Amino acid sequence: MAQQPQNRMKPTLDKDLDKLTLVEEASYHLTRGLTAPGLGLLFLMISALVTSVYVVGQPSAMIIFTAVVIGAYMAMSIGAKDVANNVGPAVGAKAMPLAVALVIGAVCEILGAVTTGGNVVETISSGIINIRTIPDSSIFVWAMLSALITAALLVNLSNYLRAPISTTHTVVGGVAGAGTAAYGFAAVDWLSLGRIAMTWVATPFISAFFATLLLAFIKEFIIYRDDKIAAARTWVPVLIGVMSGVFTAYLIWVGLHQVVSVSFSTPILSGLVIGLLTWRLCIPLIAKQSQGLENRNQSLRKMFQWPLILAAALMSFAHGANDVSNAIGPVVAIVRATQGVIVGDTASAPQWVLLIGAFGLSCGILLFGPRLIRLVGEQITKLNPMRAFCVSVSTALTVLVASRFGMPVSTTHTAIGAVFGVGFFREWYTQNARKRLDAERSENNDRSKGDGGSAEDNENSSEVRRRYLVRRSHFMTIVAAWIITVPTSAALAAACYGVMYVFFIRL
Repeated sequence: MAQQPQNRMKPTLDKDLDKLTLVEEASYHLTRGLTAPGLGLLFLMISALVTSVYVVGQPSAMIIFTAVVIGAYMAMSIGAKDVANNVGPAVGAKAMPLAVALVIGAVCEILGAVTTGGNVVETISSGIINIRTIPDSSIFVWAMLSALITAALLVNLSNYLRAPISTTHTVVGGVAGAGTAAYGFAAVDWLSLGRIAMTWVATPFISAFFATLLLAFIKEFIIYRDDKIAAARTWVPVLIGVMSGVFTAYLIWVGLHQVVSVSFSTPILSGLVIGLLTWRLCIPLIAKQSQGLENRNQSLRKMFQWPLILAAALMSFAHGANDVSNAIGPVVAIVRATQGVIVGDTASAPQWVLLIGAFGLSCGILLFGPRLIRLVGEQITKLNPMRAFCVSVSTALTVLVASRFGMPVSTTHTAIGAVFGVGFFREWYTQNARKRLDAERSENNDRSKGDGGSAEDNENSSEVRRRYLVRRSHFMTIVAAWIITVPTSAALAAACYGVMYVFFIRL
């Protein structure tokens, strides 16, 4: 019996299902770029609901409501931008994947902000605008709201353009510009503003100096030793102990000092004790890790991996403790002013505002952080775990020293200054090392051939010496961004206050 021919045509239902599948795939690709903004909008809506619980029925409730939502938006922008300073070097050195870095940064930011980020930054609350010259609290509220709006928009724009500007620059410039527009030049403490500007100039050089010094030490005592593994067994525990001591002192002085009064000897002694304990504990661990490793630089990268991850986590914790106030500082100033309290040195943030700022930082890290991480960690200069370790430790040390003398610190300045310091030092060190190598080769050629070597060899050597290891285009872009940030934010904040005066205050 002959078999019936099979029907090779697809049923109509299968065709329709295939079309629906293609539509779903196309919709997924089109909407994938809207996921992060959508989740960010959801966080702003939750922040609005939380705010409504605390401010409903209070005077100026609408202004407080607006300020908190803008502050949450500002916190997300800061988290997206400054996560590059904390975990960018570790990602660039391939010590940990980008997703792991984002999660570690988000968790540590929340812990740092909630546990040690309780007070308003002094320079934002009372160090830029002389509050005594603005007796009308309503004018002060509108000025701070204008500064907050301007800073949030500029930081978000810098994230989009991948320009690592300082959030401190935007906030300081916005407060100064709005204060000037609201109550004239007398409202701004220009002497204090000048000291802040001098700090901004000095901070990158200090950070670069510490990073260069540490990298020179690692090259001299570990990398260029005949037995690299033995040298690493000796010095890596010492470096980890120094890092732990520095970060302990940093967290106590910069973080805990905002909550309770701490003398300078307390963080120094605490850092010394923790450093010594960490050094002793790491000796057997590093010895075990080094077993079976070959005597080459790739093995050293493995030995620096975990110290670098720890450094990135601690930097994220410290950033959450210190920089959350850049977002909620103006918000708390507005809340206190609407309640008839002028913000001063002892004014602490309400816990619910602090939580919104902390979770805003983490949301910004998780949703919008990868773009600038690649710029700081990969595109300025090539980083391996040793160089990235130098960047992280020098950043914390710079912040600690600057805070000891009362100088406002920008994590963007310290981190990028350290990255550039490492890159330029590599150029200098590489060129000098190759000059010595060329001299040795030339001397050997003289002895073996009786001449100075071939012209081709000399030309190749000159070409190698001219090779750059730092991308100058990024250097000039970042410097230009730093220069124009303050006047731009000041002008926009003044214009924003003018618009508010016409449509809200005068009416």
